[in-house]
Amino acid sequence: MGDFDRMTDPLLQTFRLKHLTLRNRIFSSSHEPAYAEAGMPTDRYRLYHEEKAKGGVAMTMTAGSAVVAEDSPPSFGNLHAYDDRIVPWIKRLTEGIHEHGAVAMIQITHLGRRTGWSGGDWLPVLAPSPIREPAHRSIPKEAEDWDIERIVKKYADAAERMQAGGMDGIELQSYGHLFDAWWSPGTNRRSDAWGGNIDNRLRFPWMVLEAVRDRVGPEFVVGLRMFVEESVPGGFDTDEGLEILRRIETAGLIDFINVAKGSIHNDVELTDVIPIHGMPAAPMLDFAGMVRAAPDLPVLHAAKIDDVATARHAILEGKLDLVGMTRAQIADPHLVNKIIEGREDRIRPCVGATYCLDRIYEAGEALCLHNAATSREATMPHDVPVAARKRRIVVVGAGPAGLEAARVAGERGHDVIVIEVMPRAGGQIRLAARNPRRTDLVGIIDWRVSELERLGVEVRYDTFADEELVESLTPDVVIVATGGLPQLPELEAGEEHVATSWDVLGGDVTPTGRVMFYDDNGTHSALSAAEMIARSGADLEIVTPERMFGIEVGGMNHVPYARAFNETDTRISINQRVLRVHPEAGALCVDVGSDHSDHRSVRHVDHVIVDHGTQPLAELYFALKASSSNLGAVDYGALMEGRAQTLERNPDGRFQLFRIGDAVAGRNIHAAIYDALRLVKDL
Repeated sequence: MGDFDRMTDPLLQTFRLKHLTLRNRIFSSSHEPAYAEAGMPTDRYRLYHEEKAKGGVAMTMTAGSAVVAEDSPPSFGNLHAYDDRIVPWIKRLTEGIHEHGAVAMIQITHLGRRTGWSGGDWLPVLAPSPIREPAHRSIPKEAEDWDIERIVKKYADAAERMQAGGMDGIELQSYGHLFDAWWSPGTNRRSDAWGGNIDNRLRFPWMVLEAVRDRVGPEFVVGLRMFVEESVPGGFDTDEGLEILRRIETAGLIDFINVAKGSIHNDVELTDVIPIHGMPAAPMLDFAGMVRAAPDLPVLHAAKIDDVATARHAILEGKLDLVGMTRAQIADPHLVNKIIEGREDRIRPCVGATYCLDRIYEAGEALCLHNAATSREATMPHDVPVAARKRRIVVVGAGPAGLEAARVAGERGHDVIVIEVMPRAGGQIRLAARNPRRTDLVGIIDWRVSELERLGVEVRYDTFADEELVESLTPDVVIVATGGLPQLPELEAGEEHVATSWDVLGGDVTPTGRVMFYDDNGTHSALSAAEMIARSGADLEIVTPERMFGIEVGGMNHVPYARAFNETDTRISINQRVLRVHPEAGALCVDVGSDHSDHRSVRHVDHVIVDHGTQPLAELYFALKASSSNLGAVDYGALMEGRAQTLERNPDGRFQLFRIGDAVAGRNIHAAIYDALRLVKDL
């Protein structure tokens, strides 16, 4: 905490928001984690927010956003604020948050054109003008008078439901949705009484605010999360944004402003608003501070403020009244308590990987890349309990899976030894972090190494673990987390003429001249290596058999890769498969075909780099299998139900044996860490 203690730390001071007293200055901003069931915030949703409340946050703002009308079909697993059935669920949610001393708020919205028409009730997408949003591609209907009347009432109805459910307040989303689409000249091209000058463009949002305030009364907290500047051609500038805010404030319609800047019409703009790793930290903090100097309203802000020092600076320097550390609390929901208790060094860091948001947009639920307990609070512990009986556990491999297994075993109170053949921990993450834009991933490793030191776990580096060494340690449990090695795609001929993405990331191969990158994997490892090749000045073509490149990489992380390939004139060939490589006239001749026809073409290049994922490095596991009591078997039922592994298939076995992470099959960092947590928490 540096020069501050609990009494003087700016982050730990209380704050008065209307009639509410917030216990500190840290909040979790509204976001939609997509944990709802049929639009209702059921137990998984509730426990996720309760954990932050337990962890000391002053206020957790739920939903991102709860939709107010049926013609705003959910596009991110949104809550159904238009349905009376949500009220009892909101009551359970708010009661759980309040029980742990935090304030509960919820964000409501009509998504407008920021959704698709082919979901929910298949009603037309709606907007002030029929301008398609690039991100969702729907061509919206131009709102009619009866749409306006209906939706204004829907906003008020939804606000009343949230109040009835015990929420302390609501936040209206004014940030790329229907509400602010009316006041932006970029999305409101109308020539009637609802468009044109600023007075006309403000009519709809003004009606919404008045209807909401009339319905919930003067004491209920109502705020805006608002783009105060759009930063795009045709949008409104800072002066107009501040003028809109001044008018709303003067009318007494809102109680706080949650400041943002930019636009979210496509993935590129979205990553500027919600930056990922490799982008500057807190990029809009000074802008928010400028806004705070203008209106007489409490100012909130959240955008890549993922470390305590930056958050403390924001409050100390008067840039913000409340600071949002949302992704940081997805990584560590106990962040605030660790500040209070003087344990800042134990905060699990957000590494900016944005796996959480990419999963919302691509796969349907937010997960933290390296905290497998987040959103699984019903079954996975954030605080690992001590075991009833101490055992000796040997972990082989100090990549993310092995380090997490050792950390959890150490928290359980076991006697833990980690064996790692390399001179330092990290595994494949060390390779990933060789891309300068992705160096923050090392935080996944550094935090765990620090935790192992605190727990007194012994780590033996530069040590090759064979069967004899492992058995000499007389383990009760052996966990093999040896990861994987690159595997080559099947070619008709020429595998000996290719190198792998690992060779590039590790620096063993520096391809120059004409380079073909055959991505038959579609993950970060392929695109990251390709990005490094492209930025080095090579003449690069990426070939993939998929219908899009980087098919396993989410939309937000896709942006910097696409930018690199665009800026380097990299060619991308989809629906193409490398079939054969052979030397020819001092170069490599590559036969390229497709799954779609028998047609082939030929390329002449200087290097061929491939990525076909990994195959398990599991020789040690198979060598130890016959000596183990469970013969390596895992009781999946017990694993999923949170029970200890008790299978005994070999009465003469001397230890239990398990393998986790890529030593089982090539997956990703989250899968490796989840493997470790859910197995070892019950050992």
